[in-house]
Amino acid sequence: MKDGFELRYVDGKGEGMFATQAFKPGQTVMVGRIEKNLDENNSHASQIAQNKFVLHAGFISKVNHSCDPNCGIRVNQTGAHDFVAMKNIGVGEEFSFDYAMRNYSVNYFPPLCMCGTKKCRGRITGWKDLPESRRKDYEGFVAPYLLELEVKS
Repeated sequence: MKDGFELRYVDGKGEGMFATQAFKPGQTVMVGRIEKNLDENNSHASQIAQNKFVLHAGFISKVNHSCDPNCGIRVNQTGAHDFVAMKNIGVGEEFSFDYAMRNYSVNYFPPLCMCGTKKCRGRITGWKDLPESRRKDYEGFVAPYLLELEVKS
């Protein structure tokens, strides 16, 4: 596949995005494109400013949450979110990111996180509820407006 990824079924999660080529840290894994503006936050919304939410086009919304993600967020020139490799991603590996990397608060998911990683926080949170140690781990891989909202709080 020329894009470097494909959609697959994931037991217990539904669908997810998987690498069809290897990626190194810093490489763009998926390019975001905004499909439409939304009136409010929802489970597929990406926050792009304090009170602005969008829906991304294509397969961006199919990338699943993990408390120990292999991808982070980079805002591109259109204001959409690109996914960028935070670590080496091998062929066949599922792309994941922490929903806290794009949304200040998250209220649309079951109370128990199902990522299954050793670093699992037990629940999916937004940036405002993310532990300080995790915020440091994500430095350079979060949407910049989250840092601006943090200062205003």
